[in-house]
Amino acid sequence: MNHYETVFILTPVLSDEQMKETVAKFTKLLADNGAEIVNEEIWGLKKMAYAIEKKSTGFYNLLEFRAEPSVIKTLETGFRRDEKVIRFMTVKLDKYAVEYAEKRKSKYAKKEEA
Repeated sequence: MNHYETVFILTPVLSDEQMKETVAKFTKLLADNGAEIVNEEIWGLKKMAYAIEKKSTGFYNLLEFRAEPSVIKTLETGFRRDEKVIRFMTVKLDKYAVEYAEKRKSKYAKKEEA
């Protein structure tokens, strides 16, 4: 199993509940296909560097998981079919990136507690 990280941006017109439902849908899609979710972060509504589909903001989300390579195709097909997803990017992490992700995750957890 490889270690992956995917960041996806959801359209800003969604309510908070709809956004969480969409994130849960993709988390369930991964779990149903045998992926192990390592970390899930909801970064919230952020301004984008440039407008996409005439929208200048979006809900940013990060999912870190371990999965077989075949799962990525299924996940990205799900992203393409969902009209709520504006952009997505999935990256395979090497051992250095995994270490960095662990540091970032602990820093993010401390920030959440405060």
